[in-house]
Amino acid sequence: MVVRHRSTGRYARLCSTDVSLSAQTIYRYYKARFQIEFLVRDAKQFTGLSDCQARSASKLRFHFNASLSAVSFAKLEARQHSDWPQAPFSMASLKRRYFNQHLVDRILNHLAAEGRLEKFGSIYAELCNYGTIDDMVA
Repeated sequence: MVVRHRSTGRYARLCSTDVSLSAQTIYRYYKARFQIEFLVRDAKQFTGLSDCQARSASKLRFHFNASLSAVSFAKLEARQHSDWPQAPFSMASLKRRYFNQHLVDRILNHLAAEGRLEKFGSIYAELCNYGTIDDMVA
């Protein structure tokens, strides 16, 4: 099966050994496959999917589910903060943003007199988004 992207005009060949599948079904399978690959890649790189030292099946299953769920929840949160629901998702940016926010909050809490220091909106957001790919509301 050959698929052509409407806006760019680029082609892709999609294959299946099951000749009874419709072209639409094969396309949906390929699309789901790439989403699964991104999910597993982010889980390995950012949530420790491959870092478990447990041996029992139930503990391994719990670890895998927790790691994959963390990526899914992070993607959901990023979509909720975005104006565009199909906005690209970067787990690296989300992780960096939360680290920056935690660091800025710790610094402000230690420097604040009597524990009260106003967080200036634009400056605070700029510091939290330092080094990220896309800006998000902090």
